[in-house]
Amino acid sequence: MFGSKKQKASTRIDSLIGVEAKIQGNIMFAGGLRVDGEIVGDVSANDDKQSTLVVSEKAKISGSIQVGHLVLNGMVEGPIHATQYLELQSKCKVVGDVFYATLEMHPGAIVDGKLIHLNGANGAAATMIDPPKPAADNL
Repeated sequence: MFGSKKQKASTRIDSLIGVEAKIQGNIMFAGGLRVDGEIVGDVSANDDKQSTLVVSEKAKISGSIQVGHLVLNGMVEGPIHATQYLELQSKCKVVGDVFYATLEMHPGAIVDGKLIHLNGANGAAATMIDPPKPAADNL
């Protein structure tokens, strides 16, 4: 009532890319998008503060992602920019750098890249976390 209103993510899914679908090309969306199929191209939201992208366990995206809220349980090959919230579920695999404001990472999630925290309102990268190297690489 008296405080500032926070931007809420879209809780509804406006569009669906089915399991058998394969899209080649860039996608721009508004609201909520669920991907169960494959996308070869970049995925970005028109209004990244109120957008939600859900990538299911069977889905694969080969390209960059620019979105406000991302729930990921599939495969992404490319950089991710989640300007509000990112949830990496247990079956997800990311090959690329991940830029996030708020991160929830479940056991089993794999990130083959850097985790880079976005700083406040301007969205500038503030902190970078390198993934640990396997013991054999340190010799």
